[in-house]
Amino acid sequence: MTLSKQATVTPMTEAEIFDDLYLGVRAGGALRKQRRGETLTADELEALGRWRRLSPWRKGLAIGGFTVGTFGLGFTLGGLVFGRWRKA
Repeated sequence: MTLSKQATVTPMTEAEIFDDLYLGVRAGGALRKQRRGETLTADELEALGRWRRLSPWRKGLAIGGFTVGTFGLGFTLGGLVFGRWRKA
C-alpha cells in the first residue's frame, strides 16, 4: 500500500485562523530578537519552529488577515480623526 503524496486541504475553523495570526506575531518578534543577536526563550524558539512548519497558504492567510485588520483599523481611526466632523 502506498500513501498518496497529494495534499489534502481541510476547512479551517475561525479559532485556527486567529491562532495562526498570533503565532505569526510571536514568530516575528522572535525573528527580530534573533537578528539583533539576543538569546531566545524556549517559547520563542517553539514559535519560530511552528511558524517554519506552517504551510505557505496558512502563512499567507495569517499575514493577509493581519494586513486587512491593520488597514481597517487605520482607515477607521483616520476617518474619525480627519473626518468631516472635525473642525480643526
